[in-house]
Amino acid sequence: MSNQELTAAELHKNVPKNWYFESIKVDLLQRFWHRKRFKEVSRVITPVKGEILDIGGNDGTFSKVILDASGAKKIIGMDVIEKTVDWANKHWRKTGKMKFIVADAAKIPFSAGSFDAVFALEVLEHVFDPKKVLLEVKRVLKKGGYAVFLVPSDNLLFRIIWFLWLNFYPRGKVWRETHIHTYRGNFLTGISKKAGFRILVDKKFLLGMLHLVKVEK
Repeated sequence: MSNQELTAAELHKNVPKNWYFESIKVDLLQRFWHRKRFKEVSRVITPVKGEILDIGGNDGTFSKVILDASGAKKIIGMDVIEKTVDWANKHWRKTGKMKFIVADAAKIPFSAGSFDAVFALEVLEHVFDPKKVLLEVKRVLKKGGYAVFLVPSDNLLFRIIWFLWLNFYPRGKVWRETHIHTYRGNFLTGISKKAGFRILVDKKFLLGMLHLVKVEK
């Protein structure tokens, strides 16, 4: 069975329910990688008074960083893995500002203009139709709202590390076959423009392995 015949949930069925929360605690390499992501993403976050959508929020670890940095009224995290959403709702319940739902990024279950900001951090490489997802992001954003997209750049260094991670590092094997699209060069920038966004920030970091784009509707 090819990747295209599988659902997003099926592709990610082996990912533990609290993958990021646990990884940062037990894995030194992941702690370094994700804290660098936290730092770089936080630098481009503009404070908002309303609500934020975090697509592919997984167990909510990154959602909490976004919430704290933005001062948002509420953040809603979406993910395709039901066990992860259940874990996140229980774990972050006491914040009173975080909610998680099972939903597909290609069909966001909210009305147009619902959010002040939308985040998709290392998510777009996992979706079947990234342009469709970006158009959905644009639809649910308020006029003047912003979105932050983060993807692996798939430069040579990243491809080497990703190969080693998938094949020789025990914790990495759960991510096999989950990267559906590549974002080499400036593909993320180009597809963001095609979706009708205005580019506000366009940068690469971690030796060029990650590409971040902040856009405005």
